[in-house]
Amino acid sequence: MSTMEVELIPGLPEDIAMVCLIRLPHNTHHVARRVSKRWRDLIDGGNLHRLRKQSGESYRVACMVQALTTLESAVADSTAEAWCGECKRQTAYGVSVFDPVTNDWELLDPIPGHPNGLPLFCQLAGTEGKLVVLGGWDPVSWDPLRDVWVYDFKRKSWRRCADMPSVRSFFAVGIMNDVLFVAGGHDMSKNALKTACVYDVERDVWMEAPEMGEERDECEGVVIGSEFWVVGGYNTDAQGRFCGSADVLDLGSGKWRTVEGAWFKGRSARGCVGVGKGGGLVSWADVDPAVRIGTCAVGVGDRTILSGCARPGARSGLFLVDAKGELEAVDVPVEFSGFVQSGCSVEL
Repeated sequence: MSTMEVELIPGLPEDIAMVCLIRLPHNTHHVARRVSKRWRDLIDGGNLHRLRKQSGESYRVACMVQALTTLESAVADSTAEAWCGECKRQTAYGVSVFDPVTNDWELLDPIPGHPNGLPLFCQLAGTEGKLVVLGGWDPVSWDPLRDVWVYDFKRKSWRRCADMPSVRSFFAVGIMNDVLFVAGGHDMSKNALKTACVYDVERDVWMEAPEMGEERDECEGVVIGSEFWVVGGYNTDAQGRFCGSADVLDLGSGKWRTVEGAWFKGRSARGCVGVGKGGGLVSWADVDPAVRIGTCAVGVGDRTILSGCARPGARSGLFLVDAKGELEAVDVPVEFSGFVQSGCSVEL
């Protein structure tokens, strides 16, 4: 094998060549992996991502389930206000990716079998370099799905993975170290669930988990330290009367405990759970009147991307919130101005 073939970058010392690769923008990796077998092995094997992380070059982007908006619908909505929710002209959803460093926007390719974008009400979870899409409803039949899809940003492609063990809708999800946690929601008969399961993203394997102490439909999941919190929701008999408690899974012991008064009784936790400076739960809907309706928050490092609107009927806005809680409006292209249903972050 010639020197030209074994060198990472011909003519450069190995350490300098590696620094050059580490500094490649993440959105070029799908092309860079085609340069040589060594480059492909570094990128596909995850070594380049680990080195980017160690050197401080990696950062988080926001992935959002967003109503697809055409220029025509946006012009129409400029003369007649669109409902902050599912506008009649916005029946299809896709995954929008916002890079808070470059301010670039991207719409991911539709999931195979879903030419209009995504299953309705699917859930997102992000791990290193990958986005996991779980469940949701078939956009045509409205049948609940067990599908799991993983988008690999290095390859810019979707991969079908092992189905969820059972059908559930409006469940809580959280992820830590490539292990994804699912709990609550409701079954096909609208019975609230207290069951839970765990998904190993790398191994593509589902495992059962202990049941929560309470049934929780329309709950929200958040990982805090070494705990998975399932916040709010309601049981089968309550049907829409949101509770103020949370069930908390200790990821070390695998045991649940119930925390009363963790949330705001009578208020949905979906999309708006945050952690305050004192460690208690807060609602992002209370940060500013501009986002109090249809609130969705996505943490991206020390900042948060926040969407919502001031009143029913107003257009949804997008903001960056810094560590001090100050909002900065984001200039959003027309095609990414649709309602944000849910979201997560992915480290790239």
